[in-house]
Amino acid sequence: MVATVVVSLATSLLASSGSHSSSSTTLFFTKLRPSSGLRFSFAVAPLCSRRAKFMAHTIARATLGLTQPANIEHPRISFAAKEIDVAEWKGDILAVGVTEKDMTKDENSKFQNSILKKLDGLLGGLLAEASSEEDFTGKAGQSTVLRLPGLGSKRVGLIGLGQSVSSPAAFRGLGEAVAAAAKTAQASSVAVVLASSEGLSNESRLITASAIASGTVLGIYEDNRYKSESKKPQLKSVDILGLGTGPDLEKKLKYAEDVSSAIIFGRELVNSPANVLTPAALAVEASKIASLYSDVISATILSAEQCKELKMGSYLGVAAASANPPHFIHLCYKPPSGPIKAKLALVGKGLTFDSGGYNIKTGVGCSIEIMKTDMGGSAAVLGAAKALGQIKPPGVEVHFIVASCENMISGTGMRPGDIITASNGKTIEVNNTDAEGRLTLADALVYACNQGVEKIVDLATLTGACIVALGPSIAGVFTPSDNLAKEVFEASEVSGEKFWRMPLEESYWESMKSGVADMVNTGGRQGGAITAALFLKQFVDEKVQWMHIDLAGPVWNDKKRVATGFGISTLVEWVLKNSS
Repeated sequence: MVATVVVSLATSLLASSGSHSSSSTTLFFTKLRPSSGLRFSFAVAPLCSRRAKFMAHTIARATLGLTQPANIEHPRISFAAKEIDVAEWKGDILAVGVTEKDMTKDENSKFQNSILKKLDGLLGGLLAEASSEEDFTGKAGQSTVLRLPGLGSKRVGLIGLGQSVSSPAAFRGLGEAVAAAAKTAQASSVAVVLASSEGLSNESRLITASAIASGTVLGIYEDNRYKSESKKPQLKSVDILGLGTGPDLEKKLKYAEDVSSAIIFGRELVNSPANVLTPAALAVEASKIASLYSDVISATILSAEQCKELKMGSYLGVAAASANPPHFIHLCYKPPSGPIKAKLALVGKGLTFDSGGYNIKTGVGCSIEIMKTDMGGSAAVLGAAKALGQIKPPGVEVHFIVASCENMISGTGMRPGDIITASNGKTIEVNNTDAEGRLTLADALVYACNQGVEKIVDLATLTGACIVALGPSIAGVFTPSDNLAKEVFEASEVSGEKFWRMPLEESYWESMKSGVADMVNTGGRQGGAITAALFLKQFVDEKVQWMHIDLAGPVWNDKKRVATGFGISTLVEWVLKNSS
């Protein structure tokens, strides 16, 4: 039997902020009752742009604090690969990536590297002289930009790459340094060349060009949506010299643009404050992805009532205290044609704010002021969905799953000591309401397994313990599957993101046993990241390869006070590896 139920997304959005409006976007939920359980899906009915704008305006007015992000157009940079003489290139900045070896000089203080020697000759020795005066030696992080007459370019920049360079992360850093130089000089056109590129294979040249392009886009980008004033970057074009030309390189540069766009999207999700990015708003962003790439991505958004029918007691227990209702998000990517060779799931923690609940976050180091970042896992998952919607890889089906909600405090909320029941029937004694992310992931992982996938990667800002262990820039990886670990680490070598495999020490599970339920939701302080991963393992089918990534550290740049977009690039690379 099939029953169709019509609900209003706008009503849900406005109800979550205490306002009501007759304006609505209609969603058609189809409820099926197969023997295996319940499934729901919706399609977004088209609205005229005027009505959609009115709805968006009404929702924005209802936001706590009347905050509305400005609609700022992202800078568009044109990338081109060229094989021309660096001395003949005309533009604002010619940026040369140099290693410490490239900066070696002979007894006459002349460069030995052929490109630097040529440029210095045309500049009458001023480049060598200036680099010595600036004490520029090519160390990683060093850069100097000089305005010297004698070339087609207005300025010459030297950017240090360290002793030797071969990693995508280093070349992405080169792109970021180029972007910084372009911002300072208000440059609109830049060329990038490596002083030494002779030893690079064809594949390495493609990866290098892509990393430089990605670094430049991400380096030039600033999230100014919540600032009253902002400067618009001037950079319009970047020429990459000396790494070849042709369709393969052009395709790789387009790939870099797609992934960088997705990373910016992910950054903006994490940067958005909790009074703007509610669970309902996150669901809207997910639905936009499905709408934008409707040829390959479909969307399913489950309400609290529908999650109740699916017996998601663990997830709903966390959501119970908030005035903003939960939204369970499920996007599904299927290629436009051809057979499906692999079925994957990406599951992201989606706590749009985490107060800690009754175990409220207090004291120095609790970081409650940045708990908008507790949906960093979902940002990685949705960012990957956006990128894959553009790239459209063949042969792979991907499910993107987010159990989105807030962890708040109220009379309806989950209490320490409560026992909740997950959708696989396992019972959990809640001994700490601030260990809530794993409770939402429990039902999300069960749901993912029910989609018939072969591999699952979940990403979550799960534990402070992982930051203590690995610091702010490395994500912890937990998996019983060596094959899956190999796949993801190979993907990370291309993306340049840092991961470290951690142990799944089964003996630690003793600390997670309850006297009255199947388990508690948190163990002691020791090995906290490990016991959190062991908890998640209880909700994954043994036939499914599974990996948990704790990205609590690298999701946020504490120095710059902004999100990083961590995980997106690696997830996309991993899916593409499974595609091929």
